[in-house]
Amino acid sequence: MKSIEIMVEEHQNIRRMLKVLRELSYRIMTEGKYNLEDLPEIIEFVRNYADKLHHGKEEDILFEAMNNQIEKLSKSGAITGMYIEHDQGRLFIANLEAGYKAFKEGDDRARLDIIGNAIAYTDLLDRHIEKENTALYKFAENMLPDEVKSKVDSDCDDVENEATNSGTQSRYLNLLDIMESNYSTV
Repeated sequence: MKSIEIMVEEHQNIRRMLKVLRELSYRIMTEGKYNLEDLPEIIEFVRNYADKLHHGKEEDILFEAMNNQIEKLSKSGAITGMYIEHDQGRLFIANLEAGYKAFKEGDDRARLDIIGNAIAYTDLLDRHIEKENTALYKFAENMLPDEVKSKVDSDCDDVENEATNSGTQSRYLNLLDIMESNYSTV
């Protein structure tokens, strides 16, 4: 499925940003070289690229199709678990943003909120991506009827075209490249 190939590619990009966030957290913890204003940029990447674009396609298109077509998965709670993890990630990001704001306003202890939520988010998302890539997406490719796969691909294509036309991919992939160069561990 073309849509799943694109989602796996997006997972690679999200994982790249997770590494950046971990490195930024380490530098905040050790008082190394970092720019605090990179944190809102990373949060924006997460909210718009990882969550709105990527998770939006999963939740509104792929998972919906799987819930309707694959009774075994629907009843087992596997897909519900993915929704729950997406929500858990949103909570970590909201708490990360609150920590950033408090730290920026002078609360030095808020660095704990930044680091704790950043590490919780990166760990959650990394494990979550692994489950989707190695299990859930395989179920979709193997168990969805061909006409449903075509519909999923078509609907995801519409989302991709809209995101391309609005500059979403280029903006966030460019931001990712910049952040990687700023927070390279090599």
